[in-house]
Amino acid sequence: MAELKVGDTAPDFDTLNDAGERVRLSDLRRKRVVLYFYPKDNTTGCTAQACAFRDSYPQITDQNAIVLGVSPDSAKSHQSFRTKHDLPFPLLLDPEHKIAEAYDVWREKSMYGRKYMGILRSHFVIDEEGRIADAKYNVKAADSARLSLATLEA
Repeated sequence: MAELKVGDTAPDFDTLNDAGERVRLSDLRRKRVVLYFYPKDNTTGCTAQACAFRDSYPQITDQNAIVLGVSPDSAKSHQSFRTKHDLPFPLLLDPEHKIAEAYDVWREKSMYGRKYMGILRSHFVIDEEGRIADAKYNVKAADSARLSLATLEA
């Protein structure tokens, strides 16, 4: 899979959010979408990234945009994470990594010399026509929301 670039068509997806509602990217045309990928609910970096999006959410919605978070966690885990951190946006279920694979963020990683497959922290800003307006792979948790908002405001 090749990394997505500005101008590419964003891969469509059809999944459920943490409330059990169906979410299709193609149904969100006419809005801009910040789609961010994170490895795991309730971990330090993922919490920092989610809370930064929470804190920036009013400015993001002012730009005719919504935020969607994606990880392989379960609906129950997502619900707990959203409630605990008062997240105003849905978290999408991707247990089989289909969305992550389509966006080329399901990658081989290494920790303490052990190799495994996991989510590469990334975000994508998708325009009203379904094209990639910004793609950041391996983004720092603390920078993701700020960089997404900068793209939306540009």
